[in-house]
Amino acid sequence: MAGRQAKVLTATQAKAVLAYLSGTRNAARDTVMFLLSAKAGLRAKEVASVTWSMVMDANGDIADVLHLEDRAAKMGSGRLVPLNRDLRVALVELHRVRTPRPEDPVVYSERGRSMSAGSVVRWFHDLYGRLGFTGCSSHSGRRTFITHAARKASTVGGSLRDVMELAGHRSLQTTSRYIEADTEAKRRLVDLV
Repeated sequence: MAGRQAKVLTATQAKAVLAYLSGTRNAARDTVMFLLSAKAGLRAKEVASVTWSMVMDANGDIADVLHLEDRAAKMGSGRLVPLNRDLRVALVELHRVRTPRPEDPVVYSERGRSMSAGSVVRWFHDLYGRLGFTGCSSHSGRRTFITHAARKASTVGGSLRDVMELAGHRSLQTTSRYIEADTEAKRRLVDLV
């Protein structure tokens, strides 16, 4: 990840994004797009490639897990990602207003077609630009997800290995480059030593 990295979103910024998206013309779709990035850690290509069959169970209901197929992931790094509560609720709402077929893309263009990875990147660029979030990009949600997951992993009995698998990385070294350090956490940690 040479060069500048996308900024990690603060909790306040994430709330501002969701508030803004609730008023857009395609609010249900837009909310799912953002949450696939920030609450599932998907790359732009993956957001564009998710189909309804990847988020539905055998009964046709929204599942508890996103089954990201190899064909939809970078370097065939398909994986299972448990659905965050907010993302699952947003998917249920989008499914209700859209009534799609299993093979349809979850994220779609204004014309109802699947979006390209480039279109997803532009959508995030425009979104963060309208909100004045300098340094944020389509990768900001992914970095936010990975950073927050890394900070919380040990509290639920997990490890960085779990975060690595959720991110679809093949090495911990790659995952570690996504995790933003926290100066205040370092101060508290040193005080415990």
